[in-house]
Amino acid sequence: MKRRVWTTPAAGATVAGVLIACPDGPTARPLVGPAPPLASLTGRRLGLLDNRKPNAGVVLTRLAAGLAERTGCTLAVTATKNAALPAPDEVLGLFPDEVDAVLTGAAD
Repeated sequence: MKRRVWTTPAAGATVAGVLIACPDGPTARPLVGPAPPLASLTGRRLGLLDNRKPNAGVVLTRLAAGLAERTGCTLAVTATKNAALPAPDEVLGLFPDEVDAVLTGAAD
């Protein structure tokens, strides 16, 4: 019996007319790192970025309300985006001058 050896084709190779794509995708260094943590939310302005998943708006709004009650922060900006795509520049542009911290998350 002839032994078969199977190999995984490299990303970008074509096998039987099908292009093999790497699900990992290319990686790159972020242009900027995360912002330094805030020492406190007291008196700070919050922004919410709702990804429109079921219950995301409810969770974020309740979280913001609880934080406001406990720390005295205020809700300054609420924006929405599509959960499947990065937030567009016009949405992200709402935050830098208007808020000190942004809450975002997913819910189902």
